Amino acid sequence: MIDKSRIALICILGMFAGFLASRALLSISMFVFGVNAIRDVPPRQWLRQRWWLLGLCWVAMYAVSWLWSEDKGTWSNHLQTKLPFLLLPLAFAYQPRFSAQQMRLLTVSLAVMLVGAAFYSVSFFLIDPEFYTHEYHVAHMLPTLPKKDHIRCSLSMALFVIWCVYAWPQLTGRGIRWFVGVSVAVLVTYLHVLAAKSGLISFYMFLAAYGVYMAIARRKLVWLLLIVAIPATGVAAMWLMPTFRERVHFIDYTVYMAKRGDISGKIGDIARVISYKLAFMSISDHPWTGVGTGDMKHEMDTLYATHYPQIPENGKLLPHNQALTIAVGCGIPAMLLFVVWVCAPLARLRRNRQSFFFFIVWLILLLQLMIEPVLEVQFGVFVYLFFLLLFMQELPEKGTSAMIYARCCNESLRYFKYFSYQHIGLVCHRAQILHKHTIFVGSDGGVVITKGRQSLKGIAPPGSQSCFALYLSIGFRLAQFQFWAVVHSIVVVERQ
Repeated sequence: MIDKSRIALICILGMFAGFLASRALLSISMFVFGVNAIRDVPPRQWLRQRWWLLGLCWVAMYAVSWLWSEDKGTWSNHLQTKLPFLLLPLAFAYQPRFSAQQMRLLTVSLAVMLVGAAFYSVSFFLIDPEFYTHEYHVAHMLPTLPKKDHIRCSLSMALFVIWCVYAWPQLTGRGIRWFVGVSVAVLVTYLHVLAAKSGLISFYMFLAAYGVYMAIARRKLVWLLLIVAIPATGVAAMWLMPTFRERVHFIDYTVYMAKRGDISGKIGDIARVISYKLAFMSISDHPWTGVGTGDMKHEMDTLYATHYPQIPENGKLLPHNQALTIAVGCGIPAMLLFVVWVCAPLARLRRNRQSFFFFIVWLILLLQLMIEPVLEVQFGVFVYLFFLLLFMQELPEKGTSAMIYARCCNESLRYFKYFSYQHIGLVCHRAQILHKHTIFVGSDGGVVITKGRQSLKGIAPPGSQSCFALYLSIGFRLAQFQFWAVVHSIVVVERQ
């Protein structure tokens, strides 16, 4: 039988290809990915996944609202978009960890697809730059992949850039690093050409947070220059990219019209605010059960006709906030369940690198939930769940961190705090140079102490072995060693 991790890798690539080109391929790939991951997991073990169960609770409220929804067809459509919540959280929970080679293949393959999508979009501008520059003057965007969804396009690219930064220590080999680095540069440039607010805000949020994080972690204030780079990048984009410049001008126009009290519904951000007001009206009338998932659009159309009759049909929106959408359709109890579900993963945060990256991705996705009904469309569900679960999978399990004290060649080495990287065989994520020795912490708790090119001692939890991909930077050359370190001894000072 084909290894589960290989099938999972193929399915993830299929999901992204479907995201860019085919809704059917996206659905099929998600289904196969889920079934592959849980095919040998007894259903009793599924009940151990509390976050998954919590998600089922608020999704079940969508299903129960069938009882008071008059439009059964719309109810069915909304419920179908929630089906990934039945499989993807379980699939990532029981999915075997990717090997180092598979992680590199995943990153490079996604880079190829997203860079290809960026070139596809930019090609339209290169063919007729004057037309599309004028279109940006009236808030029309470049064609994208996925089609007619520039928000999810830009968001997925920004989140993938964050993934590349996170996975950078694992991307060994000069060729791979060059390719991924160039891909990141292309995607960041494209984010400014497309000038979609979701992608740009997400990227800048990460850039600012990463600068602060690295300044604290490395104790070097030079990393704060990343924050200075944000306005500098914006100024450069204004000067070099007409689409970005027109987008900024339209934002200025939006602010001007908002101050004048515009309620035409023709300006997106103002239309969002109007949808919030109408949502609160609906919730106050139906606080406990909502109007029914199938009747949300009808309810909003009725409120628009009553309070804002001048707004055209294309300006009538569902509440552009996921929590408010759930409250309108299923009531306040369902909304509270959803809020708890969104916040529950934060309980797994620790003081480590993985937690920082997960938190910033969680924060970016939370912002999207606040300004869009993200989980009411297929692409929104995919982008939200995939990237959230991808980074959540990297979080160390409870109890995998320890204070380790080691001695080597009669030289005392200071305490070293280890957080499990969770991927057996991946390049170790933490190394410190101490007394001309290097401590490498492996994927399952193992420690290797080296001097130069020679391994001096291997330390790992009693009764286990640790597989390491060891990378030593010697001058300007990179030497790679792969070996097995057998258990010798360990002193656990503190376990969390």
